Amino acid sequence: MKNIITSLLTILLLSPMFASAFEGADPTFKAGFSEKDITPDIGMEQPGNYGKSYHKKFHDQCKVRAVVFDDGKKRVAIVGLDLLFVTRRVVEISRAEIEAACGILGKDIMIGASHSHSSGPIAMSEPGDFDDADPTIKHLATNMSIVSDPGFIQKLQQQIIAAVVEADANRQDAKLAVGVGHEDKVSFNRRMRMKNGLTYTHPGVGNPDMLDYAGPIDPDVGTIGVWDMNDNLLGMVVNFACHATTNPDGISANWIGAMERTLRGVTGNAALPVVFTQGACGDITQVDNKATTANPSAEEWWELVGGRVGAEAYKTMLLAKRGAGKDIPLDSRQKVWTVNRRIPTKEKVKKSWELIKLGPEKAGSVDWIFAKETLLLDAMIKKRPKAEVEVQAIQVGPVAFVSNPAEYFVQFGLDIKKGSRFPFTFIVELANGCVGYVPTEEAMGPNGGGYETRLTSYSNLEVSAGRQIANTGIELANQMTPGKVPSPPAPPAFKQAWGYGNVPPEHK
Repeated sequence: MKNIITSLLTILLLSPMFASAFEGADPTFKAGFSEKDITPDIGMEQPGNYGKSYHKKFHDQCKVRAVVFDDGKKRVAIVGLDLLFVTRRVVEISRAEIEAACGILGKDIMIGASHSHSSGPIAMSEPGDFDDADPTIKHLATNMSIVSDPGFIQKLQQQIIAAVVEADANRQDAKLAVGVGHEDKVSFNRRMRMKNGLTYTHPGVGNPDMLDYAGPIDPDVGTIGVWDMNDNLLGMVVNFACHATTNPDGISANWIGAMERTLRGVTGNAALPVVFTQGACGDITQVDNKATTANPSAEEWWELVGGRVGAEAYKTMLLAKRGAGKDIPLDSRQKVWTVNRRIPTKEKVKKSWELIKLGPEKAGSVDWIFAKETLLLDAMIKKRPKAEVEVQAIQVGPVAFVSNPAEYFVQFGLDIKKGSRFPFTFIVELANGCVGYVPTEEAMGPNGGGYETRLTSYSNLEVSAGRQIANTGIELANQMTPGKVPSPPAPPAFKQAWGYGNVPPEHK
């Protein structure tokens, strides 16, 4: 009889009806972290430019960093990549494999890149994009532009999948705290107003025709800390808006590696997982065009940016109140649609063919590069006249992570934060795909201009794209209900002043 009762209880406990009722009665918040290596090999192509460049040295490791949250009803995953960007194809394959492996739904997984210019070889074009193109176009795409390394892409996908599956397996009961710090000394808007009425990107320190910054920065250091039930720190999530272009000497996670090193140092945890998500930094870098002193060396810049952001995240975490259990609900929203590309004129395409035939020396290297980009875009449009865009909102308690697939101008990020009803909104750019630079309407207007507004195979969405993305992000975030922000208890009722201190000054 005892064995029969035990068997019946086992069946009951394992039944979906009982499990659902149990979870609904008292959901328990859980979290798990993982990281995996995606360091490229010496000799692989270095991304971040319109031509060929190759890695010659190693500086620090590039990683996939993942966290899985579970509120007893839903699981969500946030993934940060030390990578220039991530393509839509890589995201779709990784999501499908993760869902098959551990059951986290693809729509509940956010995969964002840090935009490290010192990371592994990945390109905008996908296999087959130029198979039917003119031989010259094939040559320009393959031999004169960065290309994805098939072996690296395979490893990237495998490591994304492995990191999320392992983070899911690492889930344990946890406490969570959220805060936003302030760091305004290491990031600058790189677009400058000029005396001629236009806006230039990086016009150069000391340029007499330069007036002022053309836009703001976002100094928020979004910070999440996660502890086990014994108050041991399990991991952190950090969000900040600044191009990863400090470029120390060699393969690197860029300043994100220095940020991780700082947080591991101050916490005393040499293996602390730190998931980084890049904020809206399409026009934000560490370079100050109004600087009054010489720029630091690349190594100093790496440490300066990462060190200060990491230190601010730690300070923020110390002040944040921890919560647990049913007060940390999870939710997600997603919208996918297509956006038109800007199309180069026939005259521009014709002129570009002429420049390409002249070669870089006769045409001028800059004009030749963007002629190449015009021809690649023209060929791309024949096959993909529209770009697929995904905006995703993932809720973790009082935080809304709102994604976009762009090098997104900071003003749009600030607009989303203002429009969101969440107490904390973290913008995650270059997530779930890549559509290049997405400037504001102003930047594309008569007083705009600059590098980010150039029409290339990388950046080409219609002018309204940024506003479409912002409005969608606000809409999706506001469909969810924010969780509570944990707060310290109120002080006890006043009884009497401190006996040591309630006296007038004593002179004798």
